[in-house]
Amino acid sequence: MKTFHCDHCDHLVFFENTHCVKCNHVLAYLPDLGVVGSLDPGKELGTWTSPIPRAADRTYRLCANYTEHNVCNWAIPAADRHPLCQSCRLTRVIPDLSVASHKESWYKLEIAKRRLVYTLTGLGLPILNKVDDPDRGLSFEFLADESAPSEQAAAGGEPTEVKRVLTGHADGVITLNIAEANDAEREKRRLQLREPFRTLLGHFRHEVGHYYWDRLINDGNRLDAFRAAFGDERADYGEALKKHYETGAPVDWQAHCVSEYATAHPWEDWAETWAHYLHMTDTLETAASCGVSLRPRRRDDPSVKAIPDPMAASPTPFDNLMDSWFPVTYMLNNLNRGMGLPDGYPFVLSTPVIEKLRFIHDTIASVEIVSLAPASPPPVKAKPVATPVPAKA
Repeated sequence: MKTFHCDHCDHLVFFENTHCVKCNHVLAYLPDLGVVGSLDPGKELGTWTSPIPRAADRTYRLCANYTEHNVCNWAIPAADRHPLCQSCRLTRVIPDLSVASHKESWYKLEIAKRRLVYTLTGLGLPILNKVDDPDRGLSFEFLADESAPSEQAAAGGEPTEVKRVLTGHADGVITLNIAEANDAEREKRRLQLREPFRTLLGHFRHEVGHYYWDRLINDGNRLDAFRAAFGDERADYGEALKKHYETGAPVDWQAHCVSEYATAHPWEDWAETWAHYLHMTDTLETAASCGVSLRPRRRDDPSVKAIPDPMAASPTPFDNLMDSWFPVTYMLNNLNRGMGLPDGYPFVLSTPVIEKLRFIHDTIASVEIVSLAPASPPPVKAKPVATPVPAKA
């Protein structure tokens, strides 16, 4: 994530901010410019302009989820007739907002999704919603577990049973259980599954990895290379997961995979490694944007090496990313320990895992077509088909 500043007072602002805490100007992320910018009221009601020179002739509106629900902070070109920003259009089902806690969960989910979209865009990956491309598009559904009368209720048994929502991906639809937005619940699940790392953003990155496997591997020309690196995905997926949950990961899993779950099946190995690559690129871009430099390995070497920006216009060689990544993780873990916190990076990357990360880096670098904009706007008088539908309680 890059570092942003208010265009009116130059105060530091963050990707999620909606107002500058120093001058109180309205802020919004401007996808067409790739920045968080301050806004001034436009000539027409509900429109805004930006003092950024590159936006001199542009007029914006705020996303409807910004103005109506305060769960977004993105802007839309005023000429775009859709009420939702490019990120919010990807959400097909939102939680039932009649449940008090669901609004906060939705807010956290959208924050994580916007950061995901930002990273995917920076890496040059195509993003289309299912309205614009029903066959190859992407959409998200945020659902909660449901309680329903149980069959045993009539016999004096439990009055209700819970229908669990499973987080996962299928044919471009990513479903997330909103319980993952609850920090306590997510930590409980992390401990139950003996995971060293479990975050809401990590779920998004993992599941979108499955989506891009379909788009870049299965629909591309790298399937044989994928099988050489990750294994044969034609192995029965259901049986593989059943075996994993019954017997666990092999004792030597760290020698081959980035996580225990990655050992379950080649698809999961890809998704876990893909998520890890996104962790790396986002963190390295943040470090580079903050001006972090790395001291050389030798104390007598006076040079200082700048951290490469993995999302710069010219792709950064993979070896350069890895040369910077390990020192950054050492710094990250030591800073956390200085605050009395667990390691922020509880992973060990073996040589085979690094080569899998290289495969993902090369796969992303091979992408040529980039598109975030919708193929066509919805009819003016029609209800926008991409407007999120609240889920039933």
